[in-house]
Amino acid sequence: MIDCIAGYHLNPLTCGIAKFNTILSRHLELPVVGIRAVELGSFRQPLLSIKLSEFTPADAADLDMWAQAHVGGFELFLHAFDGTPIEQRLLAAAGRVYCGNQELAHELSPSRPDIVELFCPGTLLDPMRFKATEVSVFTFGMAHKIRVAHYRKLRELLEATGKTYSIYTSTALHENTNFDGSFVVRFEELQAIFDGRVYFMGYLSDTAVFNHLVDCTYLAAFFEKGLRANNTTVNAAMECGATVITNLDEHSPRGLVHMKNVIDINRCDRLPDFEQAEKIGRAAREIAHRDYGWDQLVSQLRPVVKT
Repeated sequence: MIDCIAGYHLNPLTCGIAKFNTILSRHLELPVVGIRAVELGSFRQPLLSIKLSEFTPADAADLDMWAQAHVGGFELFLHAFDGTPIEQRLLAAAGRVYCGNQELAHELSPSRPDIVELFCPGTLLDPMRFKATEVSVFTFGMAHKIRVAHYRKLRELLEATGKTYSIYTSTALHENTNFDGSFVVRFEELQAIFDGRVYFMGYLSDTAVFNHLVDCTYLAAFFEKGLRANNTTVNAAMECGATVITNLDEHSPRGLVHMKNVIDINRCDRLPDFEQAEKIGRAAREIAHRDYGWDQLVSQLRPVVKT
């Protein structure tokens, strides 16, 4: 009897197999545990749901040692198979083996005539329709830079309008960083702050971001100290005429004025009505193109041509 689902990657926001394992665990009413976790040893018959090509060599070797010490004491759901020696030993050591498609079953049946051919259902982790609301707030930026305190203030301002609202959040990652547990915790904090009104949009293309910027009521972007002139997130939003809610300080871009072309969360005691918000967005577009556009940057980098 399977008593847990054991996976390698555990974040369902970044790994398809982790999503599959998460949803499977809900249906089986079993916990998901990490293959590298100490607690794996407390289960009698884990189901290893894996693709070994995702493992580091060291982790694959550790799994190999564990499997040889627990022959017949685990079941195996293979999402792919490359025929490596470790995979062959896992195949032989498992008490029961399942595979995700007919091709795998055909390939592996000579080694495991008892293999069970299965499939993987759709993995929509949170299927839901967007609720139409009067106010929409779009926010996007780096996953490790969510400023929760400013979002608490934003919630107070949104609640004070008396209008229905939704938060749409997208994210991106710096090179050599990962979508780790700290982001998941912070995203869950946002869900709690906004009482479930947050929709996670994942990684969006520039085309998708552009459409959100054009359609949203506000763009929210908050920073550790304050907005800087080299923040491309806010500059792109202003170029699109979005009404930006951010935090300013003495080193923020020159010419940005609270309630004129931007909204400073630290100075705001109420959000503007729709007409005033659109006026702020138009003023933002004007200063972005006049003072902070590509033409202005190139003109200062291009050498002066003498006649």
